[in-house]
Amino acid sequence: MPLIWLLAAIAVLAAAGMVLGRRRALASAGGDHRVLHSLPSYYGTNVALFAAAPALLVMAAWIVVQPLYVESRVATLIPQAEYSDEGELSLIMSDVRRVADGLNQAIRSGAISAEEVRDMRADVTDVRDRLAQIGIAVGSEVEQTTLTAAQQYRTLDGRGNVAMAVFVLLLAVGGFVWTLMKTDKDYRARNSVENAILTILVAASTVAILTTFGIIMSMLFETVNFFRQYPASEFFFSTTWDPSFSGRGGSSELGIIPLLWGTLYISLIALLVAVPIGLFSAIYLSEYAGKKFRSIAKPLLEVLAGIPTIVYGLFALITVGPLLRDAIASPLGLGTSASSVMTAGLVMGVMLIPFVSSLSDDIINAVPQAMRDGSLGLGATQSETIKQVVVPAALPGIVGAILLAASRAIGETMIVVLGAGAAARLDLNPFEAMTTVTVKIVSQLTGDTDFSSPETLVAFALGLTLFVITLGLNVLALYIVRKYREQYE
Repeated sequence: MPLIWLLAAIAVLAAAGMVLGRRRALASAGGDHRVLHSLPSYYGTNVALFAAAPALLVMAAWIVVQPLYVESRVATLIPQAEYSDEGELSLIMSDVRRVADGLNQAIRSGAISAEEVRDMRADVTDVRDRLAQIGIAVGSEVEQTTLTAAQQYRTLDGRGNVAMAVFVLLLAVGGFVWTLMKTDKDYRARNSVENAILTILVAASTVAILTTFGIIMSMLFETVNFFRQYPASEFFFSTTWDPSFSGRGGSSELGIIPLLWGTLYISLIALLVAVPIGLFSAIYLSEYAGKKFRSIAKPLLEVLAGIPTIVYGLFALITVGPLLRDAIASPLGLGTSASSVMTAGLVMGVMLIPFVSSLSDDIINAVPQAMRDGSLGLGATQSETIKQVVVPAALPGIVGAILLAASRAIGETMIVVLGAGAAARLDLNPFEAMTTVTVKIVSQLTGDTDFSSPETLVAFALGLTLFVITLGLNVLALYIVRKYREQYE
């Protein structure tokens, strides 16, 4: 059964539960809703929830677990002589999935009969030719072993889909019938619905937490594999970044210091641009601008936050970079490249202006008006009130906004790729090309990657290091905001 049909069946059961649950409750009360423990809508909602929620939960878990189980079973069909490590096995399994999908399409189109696939009578060359006739290219490297594994993959996947459909439908019908039978005028439907919604909310928050935990664990495991092959001391303290894929680690130098220097240098320039402009904009909009001007200027300022970073990168590459090179760098003898730290920093700073401005504006507006009135009542001017009362009161929140903007700058990729280049170096000249940690993560995982080599695994070590840095900044920002916010409320 297609997934959309299964979802439609569950939706129909839930809708029927809404109607029948309400009717049954009212019937048990003789049509007088005042006799009911809960409102009539709660009884219908309760039946709908127990018909849909468990079934959908099991279906979601099944969709995640089934591919893992099928692949583990099919992987045992691949002779160990055909692969030397997990990376090669993963590539073979990719071919298996691709051929299995092609077989399913071929059966639906009539190019190959289901009996041929099930009985494994089709020759690999014949299968390849028939799939090519309907526009499905599986490649000449596909062998008989791959075809056999693909046939088994298709069989197991099909059986799993049928089992999922049957089990989910039985669970939905069972929940529907069981809850409907319990429904009467004395049933505490409101309590049941509220408990069910609370469970759903807790599950949603748990998914977010588990997702974060899974991201950390996935990076951590691969980082441990990297440090088993490459010394941690050289990674953290070496000043040279020179990966050599041909050497498979033997001649590579993978020091993170040049990448961290480029990351922090570009981020510093971006903050030097974004913080003054964003903060002054926030002060003007919150303290000086009229309502009409503010209603126009603030949305226009926040439009910058909606521009894709690739557009900022193109702006840096085509406009800002050549302008800085021709107007400043070349005449002063500081460089001849349009890609530079200054280019990426300036454009990134423009991108961060709405982050600093919007957060600072909200924080400044949260300062109680009584503090302003007290200062003005003592004879201070408006500018003195802003400088000596409003800004100090909002300073913890402003610092938090700046740290959040710094985290955003450290994690930026596209602007750096197009504006700063890909050279990993230690240099104070802001008109030289440099790169960041995020750019190297992308480059190390692009192309023909071998996940058994340190040159590929280093991307996970870089990612984990960057994660720790940004997490620390975010935690520090939240700590500052929460610690000092209540003093001014």
